[in-house]
Amino acid sequence: MMKAKWFWVFPLMLMLASANALANKVSGIRVWAGPENTRLVLDLSSAADYSYFNLSNPHRLVLDLSNTQVQVDLAKVSLSGNLVKKLRPSTPKAKQDYRLVIELGQSVKPVVFPLKPTGSYGHRLVIDLPDKKGEQRVAQEQQQVAKTQSTQQLTGDRDIVIAIDPGHGGEDPGAIGPKRTYEKGITLAISKRVVRLLNQEPGLKGVLTRTGDYYVNLNRRSQIARKHRADFLVSVHADGFSTPQPRGASVWVVSAGRAKSEVGRHIEDHEVQSELLGGVGEVMGSVGGDAHLNFALVDMQKDYSMNTAYSAATEILRELGKVAHLHKKKPEHASLAVLKSPDIPSVLVEAGFITNPGEEKNLRDGNYQERIAKAIVAGIKQHYRRQPPAGTLYAMRHAERKHTVQRGESLSVLAQRYKVSVAGLKRANNLSSDSLRIGQVLVIPSS
Repeated sequence: MMKAKWFWVFPLMLMLASANALANKVSGIRVWAGPENTRLVLDLSSAADYSYFNLSNPHRLVLDLSNTQVQVDLAKVSLSGNLVKKLRPSTPKAKQDYRLVIELGQSVKPVVFPLKPTGSYGHRLVIDLPDKKGEQRVAQEQQQVAKTQSTQQLTGDRDIVIAIDPGHGGEDPGAIGPKRTYEKGITLAISKRVVRLLNQEPGLKGVLTRTGDYYVNLNRRSQIARKHRADFLVSVHADGFSTPQPRGASVWVVSAGRAKSEVGRHIEDHEVQSELLGGVGEVMGSVGGDAHLNFALVDMQKDYSMNTAYSAATEILRELGKVAHLHKKKPEHASLAVLKSPDIPSVLVEAGFITNPGEEKNLRDGNYQERIAKAIVAGIKQHYRRQPPAGTLYAMRHAERKHTVQRGESLSVLAQRYKVSVAGLKRANNLSSDSLRIGQVLVIPSS
């Protein structure tokens, strides 16, 4: 009888052990809170078999995971933002399943979708929770912006709005340095400094496309800039490369085709990878991006945007060269989604290569971040002093002055008269020498 009993018990133990080994495992849970949306991400050992439903009084989202074990201490999961109040387990429908209860501060219509393995991530299950209160708050802020700008438009002294876009964020860390420095943190730190400096300059106003550690997909970044009625967009990055040797800051503008340089192609590929890491249903740039750009190129607004972007990129690059080593001394071209907005001139600033040990050390330093930020702002100011949009305070204060050269006048005499530098006069007029001719018309830069 004992032998017969063990004959049945041993196979049963094997079956249970096998089922336990085959169970899906949740090894991590992360919460990212943005102004209009909170995202939960579950790391799984295999594709999730799941279902979910909402409950009210109080508001809860219940997620059922079939044949799953959770290896995470829910009490230790960091809950950023105000939407997600608590994570806790509950009794599942079957013993081998797991039920996760997400306690919420308001009712939501969740968007739940799986992501296949990519980059450093395995299988993930993403839960997006739209924040109605956050959406209303953002809408009110944008209405106030529009009202203020409309008033300024009437008086002809509106601010030039510069959207600063910190690359990556949330699930997408960007490039990672030798000391595990995440690009997403460096870009946000530099971007916040840029906005602070812009807002100290009368006639300029800086706004951020993301204000914290959460992901914003590439299409959405331009949309945020557009809602703020931005005149210009600067996307800030600190990219990496497959080897540690490349170094130096660079500035990129849009190209109709693929980048010609190896670094440019790497940056393009990295942008596509970022969309996959960030967790979106489609990858901007792989489908339809070129058609959008081709359509935009025939539009006069796009021509203006591209010319403005290149002019500003040149000024920013010149200023960056004063504080950092340059990877290239001229703006480079790449087919990047964040640069393709037809109505907003856009540039991408690479503050350095985070995969280079020396530059990673610099990029982690607050003083160096401040110098990079000041260089970006100085380039923007120089561009708009030379080409201020009509109806702006900059146009009123920095309207282009012209002078017709008379007999006996020299660059040094004119520089002293208009309280500008000889170098500034030469740069504003693309002069390669100090020689002037009678009747020559010079542009007088702002002091």
